[in-house]
Amino acid sequence: MQDGGGIGVRCSGVVHLYRTFEGHDVVALQGVDLEIAPGERVAFLGPSGSGKSTLLALLGGIQRPSAGRILLGDDDISRMSERHLSRLRARRVATMLQGSTRNLLPYTTARRNVEFARIGMTAEEADRAPGVTDLLDRVGLTDQADQVVSTMSGGQRQRLALACAVATTPGLLLADEPTSQLSHVDRDAVVGLLHDLNRDFGTTVVVVTHQPEVAATFPRTVTMKGGRVGSEGHHGAEYAVIGSEGVLHLPSHLTTQWPAGTLVRVDAEPRRIVISHPADETGIPRDGLR
Repeated sequence: MQDGGGIGVRCSGVVHLYRTFEGHDVVALQGVDLEIAPGERVAFLGPSGSGKSTLLALLGGIQRPSAGRILLGDDDISRMSERHLSRLRARRVATMLQGSTRNLLPYTTARRNVEFARIGMTAEEADRAPGVTDLLDRVGLTDQADQVVSTMSGGQRQRLALACAVATTPGLLLADEPTSQLSHVDRDAVVGLLHDLNRDFGTTVVVVTHQPEVAATFPRTVTMKGGRVGSEGHHGAEYAVIGSEGVLHLPSHLTTQWPAGTLVRVDAEPRRIVISHPADETGIPRDGLR
């Protein structure tokens, strides 16, 4: 994998199980197929428990899938040794966990946090990357460079966490709810910085968010439903995604009108599928057959 530019992502049949404290196995992801092109900006949406944060952790190599393959560029991280995976995470993949304090050393300064984030870089890599002062300036923290993290506001800590995440100019940035619990001003600043990172360095940016206004700033959205990719949005247009065994999740506004068990008509045409409610064409009532 070459340094510089964005890293593409490809998931094939990704399944992930985890065990509860009571000893029960829970399926968090079931057969996820997904491809993200190098340099894309993608927002993951979905209700709590839909699997979006789990998928983000798998993409970052923080967890390993129970089955299936995950490729970052040409590297299959689902089969990679821990040594090589740690090297990849340190230099080419940055993960912002939910909550700024999980990404920072609270007992030292902003400057020291950014310096620590760059500790795994070679001298040559450090010369090519933005300097510590430049990074702090980019996130509006020049005046807080020598301030201890624990005394900063939530918005300042989150912007510092972003500076630390991009300190190595990663090819892939994964951010889990980076704007949660922020004011509108801080939220917009952090979102703007994410898009700037993509524009300036070509970094692939993948964000998990529950905020529609944040997702709307991304060219592509992926909605998770029940551990699968349920639908996608591209520049304002909405698409359903066909899963394994032909499973098709309807857009959320249709699921309220057509609840589970509703009879629908499917007309297959070349490269096109038309799904309609029989009541719209045959007079069959929506609550069942006559």
